[in-house]
Amino acid sequence: MGVTVKLPTQLRAAAGGASKVPLEGETVGAVLEALYTEHPELRDSLSDGDGGLRRFVNVYVDGEDVRFGDGLATPVKDGGEVQILPAVAGG
Repeated sequence: MGVTVKLPTQLRAAAGGASKVPLEGETVGAVLEALYTEHPELRDSLSDGDGGLRRFVNVYVDGEDVRFGDGLATPVKDGGEVQILPAVAGG
């Protein structure tokens, strides 16, 4: 079944216009690596160059922010959803 990665509008052009990408992976890090393999141009937008996420990128697994879990080691269940959102400044 795999995992569904939901992309924000700002990243869809780098993913061929897709709003959702089906991938495989047991952790957020593995899912992102699969995403980078399929759409290499997304690595620069999401990764900080040291293997982590850029500060302004928020990632959620089934609605839970991975920064409050195990970060890139956060498990993703088969059939789960990983959502990538840009951080919103201001208020």
